[in-house]
Amino acid sequence: MRSVSQQTLQRLPLYLSYLKSLMPDLPPNISAGNIAQALGFGEVQVRKDLAAVSAGGRPKLGFVTADLMADVKHYLGCDNIDDAVLVGAGKLGKALLTYEGFFEYGLDIVAAFDSDPNVREKSISGKRIYAVEDLRGFCMENNIRIGIITVPADKAQPVCDRLVDAGILAIWNFAPVHLKSPDPILIRNENLAASLAILSKHLVETFAK
Repeated sequence: MRSVSQQTLQRLPLYLSYLKSLMPDLPPNISAGNIAQALGFGEVQVRKDLAAVSAGGRPKLGFVTADLMADVKHYLGCDNIDDAVLVGAGKLGKALLTYEGFFEYGLDIVAAFDSDPNVREKSISGKRIYAVEDLRGFCMENNIRIGIITVPADKAQPVCDRLVDAGILAIWNFAPVHLKSPDPILIRNENLAASLAILSKHLVETFAK
């Protein structure tokens, strides 16, 4: 499989989401220019991104839309469902557990873990909540390789260490803190505060003009 840049990898789900939004009236063909205009990207950039994951583009015809969707989904691994566990069944954790869209992108959160005895043994959207002490055994027994962290910042590093000890290879971190992990563990940080700061800064600059 051809390697792409991190920036391209971040744009591919946006292309896929746009193509899905065209259903059920999916056009037979679609061009990089159409996609670029719809998403506000540069046409040259979109064409390069799509060429990296699909060989179906044709001059003046563009891509067969259904084939392009299949190629992007295949590259992103959506064809294969990866099981994941979530640690921290608070408000954010519960929101992620109830979100059904992850499955379309190849992710299935199969269980949650929490230190609060009041939420243990309960279920959210069919996902059972277990004690944190059961994390390692569950991950080992079920060959889990993806972990999601939705705990407070001061609890995140110990949870990260637990996940690594449980054999987790990729961590999706929603705690507002930088985590340390040994190679080859991949950590993807979703800093909601940083995203909000960017939005706020944009508003300030916009209204200052």
